[in-house]
Amino acid sequence: MTIEIRAPQLPESVEDATVAVWHKQPGDTVRRDENLMDLETDKVVLEVPAPADGVLQSHAVEQGAVVHAGDLLGVLDEQGTAGVSEGVSAGKEAPSPAAATPQPSPEEQPAQATPPPASTRRDKEGGAPMGPAARHHVEAQNLDAGEIAGTGPGGRITKADVLEHASGRAAASSAAVAQQRAPAAQPAAVAAAPSSGGRPEERVPMSRLRARIAERLVEAQHTAAMLTTFNEVDLEAANTLRHRYREIFEKKHGVRLGLMSFFVRACVQALQRYPMVNASIDGKDVIYHGFYDIGIAVASPRGLVVPILRDADTMNFAEIEKQIQSLAEKARAGSLSLDELSGGTFSITNGGVFGSMMSTPILNPPQSAILGMHAVKERPVVVDGQIVIRPMMYLALSYDHRLIDGKEAVQFLVTVKELLEDPARLLLAI
Repeated sequence: MTIEIRAPQLPESVEDATVAVWHKQPGDTVRRDENLMDLETDKVVLEVPAPADGVLQSHAVEQGAVVHAGDLLGVLDEQGTAGVSEGVSAGKEAPSPAAATPQPSPEEQPAQATPPPASTRRDKEGGAPMGPAARHHVEAQNLDAGEIAGTGPGGRITKADVLEHASGRAAASSAAVAQQRAPAAQPAAVAAAPSSGGRPEERVPMSRLRARIAERLVEAQHTAAMLTTFNEVDLEAANTLRHRYREIFEKKHGVRLGLMSFFVRACVQALQRYPMVNASIDGKDVIYHGFYDIGIAVASPRGLVVPILRDADTMNFAEIEKQIQSLAEKARAGSLSLDELSGGTFSITNGGVFGSMMSTPILNPPQSAILGMHAVKERPVVVDGQIVIRPMMYLALSYDHRLIDGKEAVQFLVTVKELLEDPARLLLAI
């Protein structure tokens, strides 16, 4: 019996989706609930699971196609006896089982081993096992898994292994291009590439997430009266506290004590003192939020995403660190849900992890403010009349001047600075 595979119901406010990648090809044996394909929306990546055990008979849409909820994506032969159709395109009927090529009897048919779980299945050539995140990058970048050295347990290929291999291949390609462009190494018979005067270039479609990011950034620039105020913070006391209790904290809670939990707690307390920074504009109304949902910007393979830390004011340091770690892992694996990306009353972004010393972060509409963290650098500063070396970080607060006055913005940022420089106040809420 054949089963039609249809596009799932899309999240609210999402009209269509793009076929990002097919994980299974016509003729592949699949197991119930195994991921067949990824659909990319402008917010999340949706997985399309197999509705039953069987053989994937055909694709009705190919990579890059735009689909809507309920559209035909492919056809599955539940019994695995229908022939695999070729050349089936969107909107065409798949051949019926009766028209399929006859299959051998069970006695004549070679036994098939049960495929391993999706999280550890091997590549088609029998290479090392890999997880779904690593496989997604292998397929998206058209890499040969057999050329990738796995560093995980049992030789398992990790996402980091794939990214490192892809980076090395890109560097080698660039070197080859540079060599071709050198006059001495360029044979006279080689014709120039028909683009940019013979210089190589590649045109690829913008991902749905990147397009959405671009749209929102331009929207923020056009609608908000953005302004940024700066300050610097001495993290000596916070680092001392972290180093003193690092091992005990990790042993008890199973997570490292990072700086981000200090910043989240400091921002929540500052937001409670200056509620306008936690508010948003809706038409001609100001909405004061009585909750503190903090967006934490995370770099993912698809681009920058901002998952939400719900009710951060009710969390202790360990709960904040655990939740941030969980959201970051989901972001890197592309498994964040729409709910985990929706809403938020204030955001924090940390360009310091990439080495940024100073930046002016852009608002995440409809939020009215965002805090930018930067790299921690030891610098000479004056403390009590003495020049000392301290771990210093520049802070940047971008805000919507339509709603927040400069005085409030500066006082908010000074409050964050003072709480971080005397972390006991974070625990005492003073």
